[in-house]
Amino acid sequence: MSNILHSQDRSDVLAHVAENLRRIRLASGLSQTALAKASGISRRMIVAVEGGDANISLSSLDSLAAAMNVGFVDLVRDPSRHSRDNIDAVTWRGQQAESEARLLASAPAASEAQMWLWSIAPGERYDAEPDPQGWHEMLLVTEGTLTLELGGDRKCYASGAFTVYSSAQTYSYVNDGDDVVRFVRNVIS
Repeated sequence: MSNILHSQDRSDVLAHVAENLRRIRLASGLSQTALAKASGISRRMIVAVEGGDANISLSSLDSLAAAMNVGFVDLVRDPSRHSRDNIDAVTWRGQQAESEARLLASAPAASEAQMWLWSIAPGERYDAEPDPQGWHEMLLVTEGTLTLELGGDRKCYASGAFTVYSSAQTYSYVNDGDDVVRFVRNVIS
């Protein structure tokens, strides 16, 4: 499975992204063309996302947020909830119902800190694009065994195990087992 934000219904995070992107872009005084140039994301994609008609990668959302000088969380949170410490939004779904990433909360860091709750069904994977230099992830496996592909290496982490690594490289979360894998993911930038 890719790292694309997929919509399941209009009440989920893509509806929030559509509303937040347009509101923040306009408040920033940016046209869609100017935002496209500043973010490296095509104007066509920005139009489609603002219209709620497109899926978008998480890294592309990061690029849009950075171009508008806001955090990733500002784009994905429910606009009716103003708290950054209780976001609770599904931002990725796999092919199977047991596979999802839920952004739980965010806290200030040098730039930002995020806490996620992930579950990956047997046979599924999440392939991530590299984050900017200086970003790190901390994973704590709470159920099953997670295989982390990082820098060409594969390492398995059973329930109770954890790891910290630079996410400024290609990495993947893989469930090679027969049971759902659940883990907490903290992203620090």
